[in-house]
Amino acid sequence: MRIQRVPSKWAKTEVILLNRTLTPYIPDTRKYDSAALSEMLGLHETVYIKPDRGTYGSGVMRAERRSLNLTPSGMEKSVEHMEKEESRPASIMYILRYGTKAQAYRSIEELHQAIYERTKGRLYLIQKGISLLNHKRRPFDLRVLVQKNPGGRWETTGLLGRVAAPQKIVTNYHNGGRVLTAESLLGEHMNPNERLATISHLKNLGVDTGRQLETAFPGMKEIGLDVAIDDHHDLWILEVNTLPSLIAFKMFEDKSIYRKIRRYATAYGRAGFGKTGLSSSRKA
Repeated sequence: MRIQRVPSKWAKTEVILLNRTLTPYIPDTRKYDSAALSEMLGLHETVYIKPDRGTYGSGVMRAERRSLNLTPSGMEKSVEHMEKEESRPASIMYILRYGTKAQAYRSIEELHQAIYERTKGRLYLIQKGISLLNHKRRPFDLRVLVQKNPGGRWETTGLLGRVAAPQKIVTNYHNGGRVLTAESLLGEHMNPNERLATISHLKNLGVDTGRQLETAFPGMKEIGLDVAIDDHHDLWILEVNTLPSLIAFKMFEDKSIYRKIRRYATAYGRAGFGKTGLSSSRKA
Protein backbone atom coordinates (compact mmCIF):
# COMPACT_ATOMS: atom_id res chain seq x y z
CA MET A 1 0.00 0.00 0.00
CA ARG A 2 1.33 3.42 -0.97
CA ILE A 3 2.49 5.55 1.95
CA GLN A 4 0.36 8.67 2.12
CA ARG A 5 2.19 12.02 2.12
CA VAL A 6 0.50 15.35 2.82
CA PRO A 7 2.59 18.31 1.58
CA SER A 8 0.21 21.02 2.79
CA LYS A 9 1.03 22.33 6.28
CA TRP A 10 -2.39 24.00 6.43
CA ALA A 11 -4.24 20.75 5.66
CA LYS A 12 -2.42 18.96 8.48
CA THR A 13 -2.97 21.86 10.90
CA GLU A 14 -6.72 21.88 10.21
CA VAL A 15 -6.98 18.16 11.02
CA ILE A 16 -4.97 18.47 14.24
CA LEU A 17 -7.12 21.40 15.39
CA LEU A 18 -10.21 19.15 15.22
CA ASN A 19 -8.87 17.32 18.29
CA ARG A 20 -9.53 19.39 21.41
CA THR A 21 -6.75 17.70 23.37
CA LEU A 22 -4.21 18.71 20.71
CA THR A 23 -5.46 22.25 20.04
CA PRO A 24 -3.52 23.78 22.99
CA TYR A 25 -0.25 22.60 21.40
CA ILE A 26 -0.75 24.52 18.13
CA PRO A 27 0.48 28.14 18.11
CA ASP A 28 -1.85 30.72 16.56
CA THR A 29 -1.57 29.83 12.85
CA ARG A 30 -3.41 31.35 9.88
CA LYS A 31 -3.22 31.66 6.12
CA TYR A 32 -1.01 34.59 5.23
CA ASP A 33 -2.35 37.85 3.82
CA SER A 34 -1.89 41.53 4.67
CA ALA A 35 -4.81 41.52 7.12
CA ALA A 36 -3.46 38.46 8.94
CA LEU A 37 0.00 40.05 9.12
CA SER A 38 -1.40 43.24 10.65
CA GLU A 39 -3.56 41.41 13.17
CA MET A 40 -0.93 38.87 14.15
CA LEU A 41 1.77 41.51 14.71
CA GLY A 42 -0.75 43.43 16.79
CA LEU A 43 -1.13 40.37 19.00
CA HIS A 44 2.42 38.97 18.94
CA GLU A 45 5.81 40.66 18.82
CA THR A 46 7.23 37.93 16.58
CA VAL A 47 5.65 35.81 13.85
CA TYR A 48 6.98 33.30 11.34
CA ILE A 49 5.89 33.27 7.72
CA LYS A 50 6.41 29.88 6.08
CA PRO A 51 5.43 28.29 2.76
CA ASP A 52 2.45 25.95 2.92
CA ARG A 53 4.49 23.38 1.01
CA GLY A 54 8.21 22.95 1.53
CA THR A 55 10.85 21.36 3.72
CA TYR A 56 14.22 22.00 5.35
CA GLY A 57 13.14 25.48 6.48
CA SER A 58 13.38 26.80 2.92
CA GLY A 59 11.50 30.06 2.42
CA VAL A 60 10.82 30.68 6.10
CA MET A 61 10.82 34.32 7.25
CA ARG A 62 10.50 35.96 10.66
CA ALA A 63 8.79 39.31 11.19
CA GLU A 64 9.20 41.29 14.41
CA ARG A 65 7.45 44.33 15.85
CA ARG A 66 9.74 46.63 17.79
CA SER A 67 9.07 49.83 19.72
CA LEU A 68 11.63 52.54 19.03
CA ASN A 69 13.27 54.38 21.94
CA LEU A 70 13.60 57.92 20.66
CA THR A 71 15.35 59.21 23.79
CA PRO A 72 19.13 59.70 23.27
CA SER A 73 21.10 57.15 25.26
CA GLY A 74 22.36 58.43 28.57
CA MET A 75 19.74 61.23 28.84
CA GLU A 76 18.22 61.51 32.28
CA LYS A 77 14.43 61.54 32.20
CA SER A 78 12.55 63.97 34.42
CA VAL A 79 9.07 63.13 35.66
CA GLU A 80 7.69 65.78 33.31
CA HIS A 81 9.62 64.28 30.38
CA MET A 82 8.36 60.77 31.13
CA GLU A 83 4.76 61.99 31.38
CA LYS A 84 5.09 63.62 27.95
CA GLU A 85 6.69 60.47 26.58
CA GLU A 86 3.83 58.31 27.85
CA SER A 87 1.27 60.52 26.09
CA ARG A 88 3.23 60.42 22.82
CA PRO A 89 2.18 57.75 20.28
CA ALA A 90 4.60 54.83 20.30
CA SER A 91 6.97 54.69 17.36
CA ILE A 92 7.00 51.22 15.80
CA MET A 93 9.32 49.60 13.34
CA TYR A 94 9.20 46.14 11.76
CA ILE A 95 12.10 43.80 11.07
CA LEU A 96 12.01 41.03 8.48
CA ARG A 97 14.59 38.24 8.81
CA TYR A 98 15.34 35.41 6.38
CA GLY A 99 18.45 33.32 6.08
CA THR A 100 21.08 35.48 7.79
CA LYS A 101 19.67 38.77 6.45
CA ALA A 102 17.56 41.42 8.23
CA GLN A 103 15.72 44.43 6.86
CA ALA A 104 13.78 47.16 8.71
CA TYR A 105 10.51 48.83 7.67
CA ARG A 106 8.55 51.73 9.12
CA SER A 107 5.05 50.50 8.31
CA ILE A 108 3.10 47.26 8.14
CA GLU A 109 2.36 48.05 4.49
CA GLU A 110 6.06 48.23 3.61
CA LEU A 111 6.65 44.98 5.50
CA HIS A 112 3.83 43.22 3.65
CA GLN A 113 5.17 44.42 0.29
CA ALA A 114 8.61 43.02 1.12
CA ILE A 115 7.08 39.69 2.14
CA TYR A 116 4.86 39.58 -0.95
CA GLU A 117 7.88 40.07 -3.19
CA ARG A 118 9.37 36.93 -1.69
CA THR A 119 6.19 34.82 -1.63
CA LYS A 120 5.11 35.86 -5.15
CA GLY A 121 1.48 35.13 -4.38
CA ARG A 122 2.02 31.52 -3.29
CA LEU A 123 0.16 30.19 -0.26
CA TYR A 124 2.07 30.92 2.93
CA LEU A 125 1.13 30.54 6.58
CA ILE A 126 1.74 32.99 9.40
CA GLN A 127 2.37 31.59 12.88
CA LYS A 128 2.93 33.05 16.31
CA GLY A 129 6.63 33.01 17.19
CA ILE A 130 7.65 30.88 20.15
CA SER A 131 10.59 31.92 22.33
CA LEU A 132 12.71 28.77 22.17
CA LEU A 133 15.02 27.42 24.81
CA ASN A 134 18.69 27.95 23.97
CA HIS A 135 21.87 25.91 23.85
CA LYS A 136 24.99 28.09 24.03
CA ARG A 137 22.86 31.12 23.09
CA ARG A 138 21.42 29.40 20.04
CA PRO A 139 17.75 28.36 19.89
CA PHE A 140 16.79 24.73 19.56
CA ASP A 141 13.69 22.68 18.92
CA LEU A 142 12.99 18.96 18.91
CA ARG A 143 12.12 16.44 16.22
CA VAL A 144 9.78 13.67 17.36
CA LEU A 145 9.72 10.70 14.96
CA VAL A 146 6.57 8.57 15.06
CA GLN A 147 6.08 5.41 12.98
CA LYS A 148 3.59 2.63 12.50
CA ASN A 149 5.06 -0.44 14.15
CA PRO A 150 4.74 -3.92 12.57
CA GLY A 151 1.56 -4.38 14.62
CA GLY A 152 -0.02 -1.36 12.92
CA ARG A 153 0.07 0.93 15.98
CA TRP A 154 1.65 4.37 16.21
CA GLU A 155 4.86 4.44 18.22
CA THR A 156 7.39 7.19 18.92
CA THR A 157 10.71 5.70 17.83
CA GLY A 158 13.08 8.68 17.74
CA LEU A 159 13.70 11.95 19.51
CA LEU A 160 16.46 14.45 18.81
CA GLY A 161 17.32 18.11 19.26
CA ARG A 162 18.18 20.59 16.51
CA VAL A 163 20.26 23.67 17.34
CA ALA A 164 20.16 26.61 14.94
CA ALA A 165 23.31 27.65 13.10
CA PRO A 166 24.71 31.12 13.94
CA GLN A 167 22.34 33.93 12.86
CA LYS A 168 19.87 31.47 11.29
CA ILE A 169 16.15 31.65 12.11
CA VAL A 170 15.54 27.93 11.49
CA THR A 171 17.05 24.90 13.20
CA ASN A 172 17.00 22.42 10.32
CA TYR A 173 20.07 20.24 9.82
CA HIS A 174 19.99 21.04 6.09
CA ASN A 175 20.28 24.75 6.97
CA GLY A 176 23.41 24.23 9.03
CA GLY A 177 21.69 23.23 12.27
CA ARG A 178 23.46 20.93 14.70
CA VAL A 179 21.90 17.65 15.88
CA LEU A 180 22.20 16.75 19.57
CA THR A 181 20.40 14.34 21.84
CA ALA A 182 17.16 15.62 23.35
CA GLU A 183 18.31 14.38 26.75
CA SER A 184 21.43 16.55 26.75
CA LEU A 185 19.59 19.68 25.59
CA LEU A 186 16.71 19.29 28.04
CA GLY A 187 19.17 18.48 30.82
CA GLU A 188 20.54 22.02 30.55
CA HIS A 189 17.15 23.46 31.53
CA MET A 190 15.44 20.79 33.64
CA ASN A 191 16.09 18.59 36.62
CA PRO A 192 16.17 14.82 35.93
CA ASN A 193 12.54 14.22 36.91
CA GLU A 194 11.20 17.06 34.75
CA ARG A 195 13.37 15.93 31.86
CA LEU A 196 12.00 12.38 32.03
CA ALA A 197 8.43 13.69 32.30
CA THR A 198 8.95 15.97 29.30
CA ILE A 199 10.37 13.14 27.17
CA SER A 200 7.38 10.96 28.07
CA HIS A 201 5.07 13.86 27.22
CA LEU A 202 6.75 14.31 23.84
CA LYS A 203 6.40 10.62 23.01
CA ASN A 204 2.71 10.60 23.90
CA LEU A 205 2.14 13.81 21.96
CA GLY A 206 3.68 12.20 18.89
CA VAL A 207 1.43 9.14 19.12
CA ASP A 208 -1.70 11.25 19.69
CA THR A 209 -0.85 13.41 16.67
CA GLY A 210 -0.32 10.36 14.48
CA ARG A 211 -3.68 8.93 15.49
CA GLN A 212 -5.44 12.22 14.79
CA LEU A 213 -3.89 12.70 11.36
CA GLU A 214 -4.76 9.12 10.45
CA THR A 215 -8.47 9.96 10.82
CA ALA A 216 -8.18 12.11 7.69
CA PHE A 217 -5.20 10.45 6.00
CA PRO A 218 -5.54 6.67 6.54
CA GLY A 219 -2.49 5.78 4.43
CA MET A 220 -0.07 7.66 6.66
CA LYS A 221 2.72 5.51 8.14
CA GLU A 222 5.25 7.97 9.59
CA ILE A 223 5.42 11.57 10.77
CA GLY A 224 8.02 13.93 12.16
CA LEU A 225 6.83 16.56 14.62
CA ASP A 226 8.83 19.76 15.00
CA VAL A 227 8.21 20.73 18.62
CA ALA A 228 9.26 23.92 20.38
CA ILE A 229 9.73 24.26 24.13
CA ASP A 230 9.32 27.78 25.49
CA ASP A 231 10.70 29.49 28.60
CA HIS A 232 7.85 28.04 30.68
CA HIS A 233 8.66 24.56 29.33
CA ASP A 234 5.35 24.36 27.48
CA LEU A 235 5.32 22.27 24.29
CA TRP A 236 4.27 23.65 20.89
CA ILE A 237 3.84 21.72 17.63
CA LEU A 238 5.34 23.99 14.98
CA GLU A 239 4.57 21.68 12.07
CA VAL A 240 4.30 18.03 11.06
CA ASN A 241 6.31 16.43 8.25
CA THR A 242 4.89 13.31 6.59
CA LEU A 243 8.14 12.41 4.83
CA PRO A 244 10.54 12.78 7.78
CA SER A 245 14.28 12.40 7.40
CA LEU A 246 15.53 9.28 9.18
CA ILE A 247 19.27 9.54 8.61
CA ALA A 248 19.95 11.95 11.51
CA PHE A 249 19.12 9.18 13.98
CA LYS A 250 22.04 7.18 12.60
CA MET A 251 24.47 9.65 14.18
CA PHE A 252 23.88 8.69 17.80
CA GLU A 253 25.97 6.23 19.79
CA ASP A 254 22.94 4.07 20.55
CA LYS A 255 22.66 2.29 17.20
CA SER A 256 19.64 0.29 18.38
CA ILE A 257 17.47 3.40 17.84
CA TYR A 258 18.26 3.61 14.14
CA ARG A 259 18.01 -0.18 13.70
CA LYS A 260 14.46 -0.05 15.09
CA ILE A 261 13.54 2.92 12.89
CA ARG A 262 14.89 1.12 9.85
CA ARG A 263 13.07 -2.12 10.75
CA TYR A 264 9.73 -0.30 11.04
CA ALA A 265 10.34 1.61 7.78
CA THR A 266 11.12 -1.65 6.01
CA ALA A 267 7.95 -3.23 7.39
CA TYR A 268 5.63 -0.54 6.01
CA GLY A 269 7.51 -0.26 2.73
CA ARG A 270 9.34 3.06 2.75
CA ALA A 271 11.39 3.42 -0.44
CA GLY A 272 15.03 2.54 0.15
CA PHE A 273 14.20 0.45 3.21
CA GLY A 274 12.93 -2.70 1.54
CA LYS A 275 11.77 -4.13 -1.76
CA THR A 276 8.03 -3.68 -1.20
CA GLY A 277 5.90 -0.57 -1.23
CA LEU A 278 6.31 2.81 -2.82
CA SER A 279 7.00 6.23 -1.39
CA SER A 280 6.13 9.58 -2.89
CA SER A 281 9.10 11.62 -4.04
CA ARG A 282 7.40 14.88 -3.06
CA LYS A 283 8.57 16.56 0.11
CA ALA A 284 5.84 16.71 2.74
